[in-house]
Amino acid sequence: MSETPAETKPSFRSDVTVDLVKHTAADSDVLWAARVSTTGEQSLEELSKDPERSKGLINFLMRDRHGSPFEHNSMTFFISAPIFVFREFMRHRVGWSYNEESGRYRELQPVFYVPDAARKLVQEGRPGKYVFVDGTQRQQDLTERVMTETYGRAYEAYQEMLAAGIAREVARAVLPVGLYSSMYATCNARSLMHFLGLRTQHEAATVPSFPQREIEMVGEKMEEQWARLMPLTHAAFNANGRVAP
Repeated sequence: MSETPAETKPSFRSDVTVDLVKHTAADSDVLWAARVSTTGEQSLEELSKDPERSKGLINFLMRDRHGSPFEHNSMTFFISAPIFVFREFMRHRVGWSYNEESGRYRELQPVFYVPDAARKLVQEGRPGKYVFVDGTQRQQDLTERVMTETYGRAYEAYQEMLAAGIAREVARAVLPVGLYSSMYATCNARSLMHFLGLRTQHEAATVPSFPQREIEMVGEKMEEQWARLMPLTHAAFNANGRVAP
């Protein structure tokens, strides 16, 4: 039999974390990739030039949806979020690579998602036209109580099964999707822009999006870090309606 610490108690979070762990991403990457079509090997000169001088080209590429020059870069993020966020994340497949922690190979830690008071709890309207509004204090209290109690019972069951010698890959089935997981996600600017166009709401967007708030929180943090790496590309993305080229 394996032993698990009976005193382990669940902890609760309402946030997500996104860390940029490595990258090769700069506005100049867009420029040399675009200019090779007209200058060939001379396009490498863009690596030593100030990309600000060619921000008009970046805007043109974005506006007219010449997308491939935005693929010659890479960003790897380490993300901690509830499992239900990752299940939505995996729908983004083109231009993305994922590796997530495994409940088959490690004992999952009892960290669970409970929304804070800023999270709107009530859905009004019908699909395609619904909005979310603030819940009452009673609804907020109910959400917190039911979620924390349910998480606690589920994790106790998980530990009981592990202590009885049941394989981790079987015992994990009792755990809810509000459990936190972690993963590496690698993308390029083009695939990230497509993700942001669908998973964030923004006043500059010409195409409306209705993301779940928790995955939007991840998107906002990824966008903040990408904007520092490729400010001209990010500005052109916003200036052209936040539609991926």
